[in-house]
Amino acid sequence: MAKLSTDELLDAFKEMTLLELSDFLKQFEETFDVTAAAPMAMMAGPAGPAAAAEAPEEKDEFDVVLEAAGDKKIQVIKVVREVVSGLGLKEAKELVEAAPKAVLEKVNKEAADAAKEKLESAGASVSLK
Repeated sequence: MAKLSTDELLDAFKEMTLLELSDFLKQFEETFDVTAAAPMAMMAGPAGPAAAAEAPEEKDEFDVVLEAAGDKKIQVIKVVREVVSGLGLKEAKELVEAAPKAVLEKVNKEAADAAKEKLESAGASVSLK
């Protein structure tokens, strides 16, 4: 098998959609038993018993998770395309068919509630995490 240069790999990634890149990342993490999480996050928090004494913070970032498309799958696909900017018909269909799947990640409370309301009005079952 020919070894690809870094530039060739970057060119290949530029041609991929966000969903394809996300799937690639998941497969990469599973294959090599690694995660793409930032290792500095653990060092940033306080250590020891002081961390347990802090009051829990109010959550300010939410993930909108499509649990099921329901009976009106076409309507849900249309709403997913509306909610997720830059998503083509094929990608939206794949996202809806792959439910349960995150539609939006790390959005504020207002955006999460608005997306949830739109998706539920189209017939989908949605949860916020």
